[in-house]
Amino acid sequence: MAAFAQFGSDLDATTQRLLNRGARLTELLKQPQFSPLKMEEQVCVIYAGVNGYLDPIPVERVRAFEEGLLGTLRTRHGDVLNDIRDARDLSDATTAKLKGVVDAYARAFA
Repeated sequence: MAAFAQFGSDLDATTQRLLNRGARLTELLKQPQFSPLKMEEQVCVIYAGVNGYLDPIPVERVRAFEEGLLGTLRTRHGDVLNDIRDARDLSDATTAKLKGVVDAYARAFA
């Protein structure tokens, strides 16, 4: 373990950020057995992860962020989920809407 700690301190800041983001994305991709997320929900949470919204959040809080974001999308922004499901793509318009939802949720979560 000490060797890994030394290795971690030797990494440059960019590499450390990438490893930290990877840890959060790994946590984000874990799904409960027998109840996978719908495709459109996966797209939304992965969007949040790869665009850095989870970076400031401790790994142990990633699940809470994900559940809250999905709850917000399901109850107040179903149109975004429907657009992704129906188009099977992220159009520029849908991406803009999703960005707005995730921005607002991330500010409230912090």
